[in-house]
Amino acid sequence: MTTMPLAQMAQPVNRLGDAVLPILARIVFAGVLLMYYWNSGLTKLGDGVFGILQPSSGAYVQIFPKAMEAVGYDTSQLTIFHWAVVAGGTIAEFVLPVLIIIGLFTRLAAVGMTGFIVVQSLTDLYGHGGIAHEGTLGAWFDRMPDALILDQRAFWVLCLLILVFKGAGPLSADRLLFRSAP
Repeated sequence: MTTMPLAQMAQPVNRLGDAVLPILARIVFAGVLLMYYWNSGLTKLGDGVFGILQPSSGAYVQIFPKAMEAVGYDTSQLTIFHWAVVAGGTIAEFVLPVLIIIGLFTRLAAVGMTGFIVVQSLTDLYGHGGIAHEGTLGAWFDRMPDALILDQRAFWVLCLLILVFKGAGPLSADRLLFRSAP
C-alpha cells in the first residue's frame, strides 16, 4: 500500500507538533495562569507558618460563599469537609501549576487543573451569582470572545487538554524520569 504524497509531507509536521505543542502549552500556561493561581492561593493563606493548613476566612468565602453566609461568616461553624476542600484547593493552586511548568506528573496535574477550573467556574456561576451578571457566562458562537467563563476558560482547558493527551513534551521532568530504556 502506498502512502499519499500529502500524508508523507505531513509526517514531519505531525512529529514536530508532538514535540512542540506540549512545550508551548506549558509556556502559555505559565505566562497566562501561573501568577493568576498563585495570587489566588496567596489570598487564601491564614496567618503564620502553617497558614496553608489554617486558611483565611476569605478562602472560605471564595470557595463556599453560600455556606459562609448561612453561618454568619463564622468559620468555626463549618465542617471538616469545608476545611479539607479549602485547604486542598489552596494547596492545589500552588502545587499543580508548578508541576505543569516543570513537566512533572504533567498529565495528572493537567487533569487536576482541569477539574479545578470546572469547580472554580461552577462556584463563580452559582456560588457567587455569576449567572446573574450580564456577560459573565458568555455564549459560544456569539461574536464576543471575552466572556469570563465559557470563552476564557475554554481556552484554559484546551491548553491543559493538550498536556493530558500529549504529555509534557521532550523538555520536561517527566521525560527525564520516565523515558523508556532504548
